[in-house]
Parts: sequence; C-alpha cells; structure tokens
Amino acid sequence: MSTIFPKWMNHFPTASAFGGAMALCTAVGVVWYYFTPKFWEVGYMPTQPGSGFPHHIHVGKLGLDCRYCHTQVENSAEANVPNVATCIGCHAENRVRDDIVPPARIQFVRDAYAADESIQWRRIHKLPDFVRNFPHNVHVDAGVSCYSCHGMIGRMPVVHQQEPISMGWCLDCHRDPTPHLVPKDKVTDLFWVEEQLAAAGNGPTQRSPGGEALLSELQKKPLHLLPENCGACHY
Repeated sequence: MSTIFPKWMNHFPTASAFGGAMALCTAVGVVWYYFTPKFWEVGYMPTQPGSGFPHHIHVGKLGLDCRYCHTQVENSAEANVPNVATCIGCHAENRVRDDIVPPARIQFVRDAYAADESIQWRRIHKLPDFVRNFPHNVHVDAGVSCYSCHGMIGRMPVVHQQEPISMGWCLDCHRDPTPHLVPKDKVTDLFWVEEQLAAAGNGPTQRSPGGEALLSELQKKPLHLLPENCGACHY
C-alpha cells in the first residue's frame, strides 16, 4: 500500500514554523523602519505658492535674521509666518532692481498685496493633533538654535523637513540637551551654530560651546523646562 503523504512532508511543520518566524521578523522590521516619521516625514518638501521663498537667498546670501520674518518666535509658541506687508517692504516696485530680482519671480507677492490677500504658504512641520504645539519661545529662550530642528535653512532653495520630530527624537534632546544649547544671542545665527557644532564633533558625545553652563542655568529653573512626562506634550 502506498503512503498518502511523501516523506518530505515530515519536514513541513519545521519549515512552516521557520518560515512563519522569518515572515514575522520581516514584518516587524518593515514596520520598525518604514512606519516612522523618520521615513515618511524627513525630506517632506511641499510646492509653495508662486516661486516660493528661497531661504538660501534671503538667509544665506542676504543674511536676514530668522526673526525678521518670524517676528513672534521669541514670545509665542508659534513661529508666525510673515504677512504680505513684510514681503512688500523689500519687493515693492522700484524698490529692487529688475536685473537682481526678475519681476516674474515676485509678481505673486505684489498681486497678493494689491488684492489685500494672504499668500497661502504650505506648512512643512506639522505635529499630530494629539500633541501640543511646539513652544518655540521656550526653546529659543533656553538656547536651542533653529539649526537643531530645521537644519541649515540658509542653504535650502526650497525648505524641507530636516528632522523626524518624533517622540523619541524629542526625548533624546530633553535627556541630553547640551549638544543643542548655544548662547541666546546666537540662536538664529545658523552659520555660526553650524560651524561651532562641527568643530565640537559629531554624534552623541558632541558638545556645543557653553552647553554645560547653559544646562546648569536651565536646571535651576522649574522642571517643566526639561519635561519627560507624557502630560508635557500630550493632551
């Protein structure tokens, strides 16, 4: 009488268990890496209205301070977007030479100003709804440079998201903020910060100039300045 199942079927349970374990590990690895802000959000670069706002020109070449446009970043949780009147202060007709800035590049600014309308800039950095707003004023007052979160804006023709802004990323900084602390008068001096941090070294052991002293000052203030509890960021 012939056998119902071939002999190799004896190895089927073992092979199935091994294959199932490998498939589970693969699924966990895929979710671990790809289902994260680091993969989905870093590099996000939406198309902006008109010709966009070339930060590499305004910040990199002209040397505009971040606070010229984001005027309330030291006082408010939001880094406000400038109104059209701020833009037209430089880009009104007969205020800039056409051979330096072609009129076609900035016409959308003039049109918005003439129509008394806002420019619908597209937001790049957006936290989930279950997270409180990122308090820019608190971080700026603590000595955290714009560079640490937004990267070298002064070299970006089109601004993109540089960091994941995930919970783990935030907690890593709160647990060891010294690599990102700079003198308060240098917070918006991005090229100085980049140069100093590069000189201090890379990786988790890097230290910014005066970072330890700044951290000591922070630790003398209320504990909410370096929170790690859930309620500090979540509703």
